[in-house]
Amino acid sequence: MFSENHKKNGCIEVVCGSMFSGKTEELIRRIRRAQYANLRIAIFKPAIDKRYSDVEVVSHDLHKIQSIPVSGALEILDKVPEGVQVVGIDEAQFFDESLVQVCKSLADRGVRVIVAGLDMDYKGVPFGPIPTLMAVAEDVRKVHAICVKCGSLATYSHRLSKSRDLVLLGEKDIYEPLCRDCFNKALEQEESLNG
Repeated sequence: MFSENHKKNGCIEVVCGSMFSGKTEELIRRIRRAQYANLRIAIFKPAIDKRYSDVEVVSHDLHKIQSIPVSGALEILDKVPEGVQVVGIDEAQFFDESLVQVCKSLADRGVRVIVAGLDMDYKGVPFGPIPTLMAVAEDVRKVHAICVKCGSLATYSHRLSKSRDLVLLGEKDIYEPLCRDCFNKALEQEESLNG
């Protein structure tokens, strides 16, 4: 039996994977379960992500939940309401490395922090703060899409657009999930066409 003064342990949970793998869906599922348990929650997303909504986290399946858009990771600490027990953060790859310290600070205060984001960019390179968050998290879940070329598990987000900007918001018109083999073949094909 816990004493009245027992402080719940905070933690960091990371849900990562490629585009169309269900990261946001899993974040929403975990937040909804916390709501059913009558826990106080707050959800944040980068203000630049306006694909479906300015103020909601929305999955590709159009499940949604109210969120607070922020311009930078440090803003999260200022906007977490008093007494919040669970914080959700979507599209975490768009934040800078300060997100790691924000998550650690919240967890140290006893908050359960659930972070969802791409683990690799369109070139197959670890993306933003996600790799470091995976290292300091108590729980990491890598979710997978299905490769649109062969049907295997997809771990890569292949960009169909010619843009080489690191951040390019888009859907199935700009990205497709691919397995390692199909991703490597696509890169080889692009290299042969470009030069």
